[in-house]
Amino acid sequence: MSLKEDALKYHSKGRPGKIAVVPTKPTNTTRDLSLAYSPGVAEPCLAIAANPDDVYKYTAKGNLVAVISNGTAVLGLGDIGPEASKPVMEGKGVLFKIFADIDVFDIEINTKDTEEFIKTVKNISCTFGGINLEDIKAPECFEIERRLKDELDIPIMHDDQHGTAIITGAALLNALELTGKKIESIKVVYNGAGAAAISCAKIMLALGVKIENLVMCDSKGVIRSDSPNLDKTKLEFATPRNIHTLEDAMKDSDVFVGLSKADVVTQDMLRSMAKDCVVFALANPNPEITYELAFASRPDIILATGRSDFPNQVNNVLGFPYIFRGALDVRATKITEEMKLAAVYALANLTKEPVPEIVNLAYNESNVTFGKTYIIPKPIDPRLITTVSPAVARAAMESGVAKMPITDWDKYHNQLLNRLGKESNFIRAISDKAKQNPKRVVFAEADNYKILRAAQLVKEDGIAIPILLGNRIKIEQIIKDNNLKLFDVTIIDPMEEEHKRNAYADVLYRKRQRNGMSLHEAKKLLCDRQYYAPMMVEMGEADALISGLTKNYPSTIRPALQVLGKEEGNEAVAGMYIMLSKKGTLFFSDCTVNPVPTVNEMVDITLLTYRAIKKFNITPRIALLSYSNFGSAKGDLIQKIKEVRTKLKANYPYMVVDGDIQANVALNQKLLKENFPFSELNGDPVNTFIFPSLSSGNIAYKMIQELGAAEAIGPVLLGLKKSAHILQLGSTIREIVNMVTIAVVDAQSKEV
Repeated sequence: MSLKEDALKYHSKGRPGKIAVVPTKPTNTTRDLSLAYSPGVAEPCLAIAANPDDVYKYTAKGNLVAVISNGTAVLGLGDIGPEASKPVMEGKGVLFKIFADIDVFDIEINTKDTEEFIKTVKNISCTFGGINLEDIKAPECFEIERRLKDELDIPIMHDDQHGTAIITGAALLNALELTGKKIESIKVVYNGAGAAAISCAKIMLALGVKIENLVMCDSKGVIRSDSPNLDKTKLEFATPRNIHTLEDAMKDSDVFVGLSKADVVTQDMLRSMAKDCVVFALANPNPEITYELAFASRPDIILATGRSDFPNQVNNVLGFPYIFRGALDVRATKITEEMKLAAVYALANLTKEPVPEIVNLAYNESNVTFGKTYIIPKPIDPRLITTVSPAVARAAMESGVAKMPITDWDKYHNQLLNRLGKESNFIRAISDKAKQNPKRVVFAEADNYKILRAAQLVKEDGIAIPILLGNRIKIEQIIKDNNLKLFDVTIIDPMEEEHKRNAYADVLYRKRQRNGMSLHEAKKLLCDRQYYAPMMVEMGEADALISGLTKNYPSTIRPALQVLGKEEGNEAVAGMYIMLSKKGTLFFSDCTVNPVPTVNEMVDITLLTYRAIKKFNITPRIALLSYSNFGSAKGDLIQKIKEVRTKLKANYPYMVVDGDIQANVALNQKLLKENFPFSELNGDPVNTFIFPSLSSGNIAYKMIQELGAAEAIGPVLLGLKKSAHILQLGSTIREIVNMVTIAVVDAQSKEV
């Protein structure tokens, strides 16, 4: 299946599109409906009629943004029309929601007439708390935004202009700090004169760049004072200097900003720039000069692109969600230049702060720090909403456009934190970590469409290097029938590998000969892929294995245990589920292996879980679960859990672990503090839960998963020497991909 087919299926499968309207109030009873609509709805209508500002009190307007386009400049696709722009506008709505909890209606307007467009937006503006203009071609976009800002009293921003400008401005400030250059002295060259380039230039002028030190080029060359037919926007940036080409302009310049097309900048152009030059090659999908060629031309360069696979990605998602969040939260009447500059400085300053653990995890580093390869925050940084939005809100208040000023900033900080579910950050982070060093993953059940589809996805995303194990003819037929892009992937049919099977059998026999296994039995077992796959990992021919989609759990875990063995010093093996919930990422253990663990087994399970979570750069805060709270009930189980904690604290005093404790108390910090202030689990939320039995853990994760309260990844098998992971029977393709990602990160951590 091609990227085209994949994208079309993604947008069409199930309910078409990417967004839906979801009620925010109860609608279960007749009374609920009478309050939601007739007759109860009349009361807020009358209240708003008496006081129009009450529309913010009784409706969703205060958290509702319109994403509006006429489809005249859609991504790199050009003028494709309003209907064709709708998938992009829906996508923008998704980003608003997941990054800043802002609701969006996307609106596509079927007109290229500037006056008609403005009139339409003005007529519907009373519905919205803010308007994000999107993908409207220049020069019309300048007039549209200017007029709407002047004539409406809600925040308006054309993100194509200002989003890139704000992020680039922050990156410039930090790059200049690293090079020791003064902004008022630098020479800046722009290639591209569209909406984004014009706005970038204006931001840089506001930050201190001198107009006489700025040169802008369009498709015809340098925009000069004597160039014919210049519109008023380009005329503002026309230079009187006697230069004509981009090559001329680049000589001795300090900064290049590319918002044009791929491969227009040569290595010689970069070599002609001043010492410690700064290059923003922002053409998408391919920059004005490739990352490799840029650094081959000169090692002193600081380079940013629009791509996520290189450092210093200039990504608009660093700006627009948080700018609108801050503007909405103070009910700003417009987005001022001061608010945009506040966002610039907030982003620049955040880059110099120590990054959260989840950022280090995502980029496979022990400590991402301010420097040439980190001059702007990463899009995954969870601090963006609590840094940029308050800065924008303050600037709105200081510039006199805030109708509802914030008085309690600590409360506002907590409100921002509570707005976002953190369930997606973890999987994004580990996906990015996996991509840093993809590993060879053998799929033991490759004669299955879901497995092959997942293998294609992890291959395309650069997460793993798949190895397909199974009947070659059947695998190749499934690939052909479904047009999967896997013809260059290694396929191993164990029945074709007699010599390899015999060699593996010799090794397995030596491992298990004192456990009742004969050489004949070992040879027979190696015909089974559940044994062949872990032997590939054991012999270093794969780094991790994935199995279990069509087999029961015992039949897949037993071969892995026999072949790979337990980690040194561990008596137990455990199965941990990663639960992606609105409360953040939670870890449940043991849910799959030990029916009723002993005290020592629970100690081992807790230690295995602790170490596994630390690999993700997350600090475990562990609750030992029970039906009682700190001895409030009696019984053998309570006594066992007390012994577990005593042993853990004696041997691992650094570990934050407490119990016996009930699940609801562990999850509710207020309840915990009020009733059990002595517990060391007070403070930061609990994220790790050790269950007293397999049945309790298994029941808990399955109920939560089926109720839609969390997405489960797992079970992550803990305690083996090498990376082997067993899928849930009947896992979805998405669940398989998530497990492969975990397997790769696990394999990375087990490298010698």
